Amino acid sequence: MMSVSKEIVIALDEGTTNAKAVAIDAAGKVVATFSRALSIQTPREGWVEQSADLLIEASLDVVSQAIAAVGAERVAALAISNQRETAVGWYRRNGRAIASALTWQCSRTAAVCQSLRQQGHEERIKAITGLPVAPLFSASKMRWLLDAIPDGQALAADAEICLGTVDSWLLWHFTGGEAFCCDYSNASRTQLFNLQTAAWDDEMLALFGIPRAALPEIRPSSGEFGRTKGLKTIPDGIPILAMIGDSHAALFAHSLGAEGRVKATYGTGSSVMAPVSSAQSGVNTLATTVAWHDGENLIYGLEGNIPHTGDAVAWMADSTGLSELPVAELAQQLNALPASVDSTLGVYFVPALTGLGAPWWDEQARGLIHGLSRGVKRAHLIRAALESITYQIADVAVAMRQHSDFALKALMVDGGPTRNDWLMQYQADLLGCPVMRSDVAELSAIGAALLARKALLKVGVEALRHYLPEHAIFEPDMTRHGRLQKRWHEWQGAVEIVRSHKHGVAV
Repeated sequence: MMSVSKEIVIALDEGTTNAKAVAIDAAGKVVATFSRALSIQTPREGWVEQSADLLIEASLDVVSQAIAAVGAERVAALAISNQRETAVGWYRRNGRAIASALTWQCSRTAAVCQSLRQQGHEERIKAITGLPVAPLFSASKMRWLLDAIPDGQALAADAEICLGTVDSWLLWHFTGGEAFCCDYSNASRTQLFNLQTAAWDDEMLALFGIPRAALPEIRPSSGEFGRTKGLKTIPDGIPILAMIGDSHAALFAHSLGAEGRVKATYGTGSSVMAPVSSAQSGVNTLATTVAWHDGENLIYGLEGNIPHTGDAVAWMADSTGLSELPVAELAQQLNALPASVDSTLGVYFVPALTGLGAPWWDEQARGLIHGLSRGVKRAHLIRAALESITYQIADVAVAMRQHSDFALKALMVDGGPTRNDWLMQYQADLLGCPVMRSDVAELSAIGAALLARKALLKVGVEALRHYLPEHAIFEPDMTRHGRLQKRWHEWQGAVEIVRSHKHGVAV
């Protein structure tokens, strides 16, 4: 049994824009939070990178503050959730980064990916890894890092260079270089991981030119990865008991992977992820990935990424003058305006501002406001923008139904736009299932902490259920659900106009 005094799990949520440390007590309550902003560099068009050293510095800083706040004698374990797909390379002898970290947003390897498609490799890559060919994923970034230094390939083959995702980079430094591991969820985002064998894949390693000797050991997301060592402001010997990608951690914190509980994060864009029990990767418009390994079972995930959801509303608010309002008043208007009208008067907004994401994947598509008439006012346009979020998420849910293990019993939601009650009710009515909203800002950190708590207490997943954050529930109006199917069908007609590349505004 755990000592009474050692009750705190400190979860490090290392994101793209900030590093956050969250201290969580034995009752699952957040007792302290510390955050530090992270900078992003764009040295060339399409290049997005961060200082790998700053990722470590900021992470150590916030974790140290959290430990000091609660007292080191009370800290039972650390946990890590991290930005996904970002790639780091470093020298094994001294832990120094060979270059900046190439973030998930970086598209410097787009030409490499296009070449792989032209050579006919995409179908095979998707079959093995569950992922479409895209510069988003880590493999092409890792190859770029090796090519950026003299003899990079040879050094990697001789195990003198380490290549990893952010979880492995953090772990290495938190353990004084003693642990070189990543978890299953992060490994599955590299495009080097075989979903069927749950291991690094020789064919993918050869295709991308990544020596196996340079890659970390893959371990379950819940379990001991190593112990802190040699850090100035953190005591030696604190076990690191969980590592997991941030979107996966949020799904775990919502419902522990319960069947039919689909997660949608509403932010600038949206990640929609469903837990599934098999590695079926035949849904071509979505990614199949590892959700997590809880120490006992490997859980898979089906994911669709949408680039413009909250961003669509921000664009429309800006275009209609609403963005000039103070933040609180803007939020109030975004709630009140769509409810003040019965419909959009036939207006549909397809926010393909930089192309369409899942399930369409059309980078050439551009946005469209369809169905304008003389009676259309600002309230109708704002409503159309909010409706576009719900339609896009519903489109991904339809694509998910192609997976044999998929079920939709409830949509678990988080993120800023979910504070809009009108939007949440519309989403519930459109899908015909409950929408369950979490108002906890530290959801990814809580998910990682729960996985650490599981390893700490040596219990099954179900024993964690009473730790889950509460949700506000929006029940669907099934009469309205039937009526909204016509609107959704008309929305899809507007999408078809966009996909045929008839750009501009249709009246």
